[in-house]
Amino acid sequence: MPKVVDHDEYRKALLNQCFDLFADHGYASLTTRQIAKALGVSTGTLYYYFPSKEDLFMQLIEEMTTQDLLRASAEIEGLSSLRERILALADFLETNADYFIKQNLLLMDFYQHAGVGPSRVNEAVQRVSVRSRDEIMTALQLDNPLIATHVLCLFDGMISERMVNPEMVSYRQQAELLADLLTAYLEKFPGGKQ
Repeated sequence: MPKVVDHDEYRKALLNQCFDLFADHGYASLTTRQIAKALGVSTGTLYYYFPSKEDLFMQLIEEMTTQDLLRASAEIEGLSSLRERILALADFLETNADYFIKQNLLLMDFYQHAGVGPSRVNEAVQRVSVRSRDEIMTALQLDNPLIATHVLCLFDGMISERMVNPEMVSYRQQAELLADLLTAYLEKFPGGKQ
């Protein structure tokens, strides 16, 4: 009897293995052949699931974001106050700090190679950025996308600062400050609107 393969699950399993591969070697330095060899599959199999290295990378970005958002949502589930939810997100960043630094470095490596101009991968990155902003709006129960974008930028900035100065950045302290600032702002401007 032929083996039944769940192609979507197999594709996701390949993507999960690709993150560390890209993070360790960089986007630019890997060829499709090297990726296939490291994954233990033929190049034909890899091309079946991912028509190009760029397609693989786009799907990797989308899958990472999906998994990250699911895990972050689970961390704040059941928390009622804005402060609790912000602190839980900071704790999530702290617990997964090395992973998020690798993710940030990988995106920087991609941009160094591909440039910041229009490309299909850049469109994928923009999609996950908008999706992340929207999830922050939902998670923190914010009505204003500008505030959610500010929170996203702060979290991204904390990850970048942690890369260059690990002792200086405490996700928890920054989150406490953010919670204080947002609470005061939202009390003055309910819904975040002026």
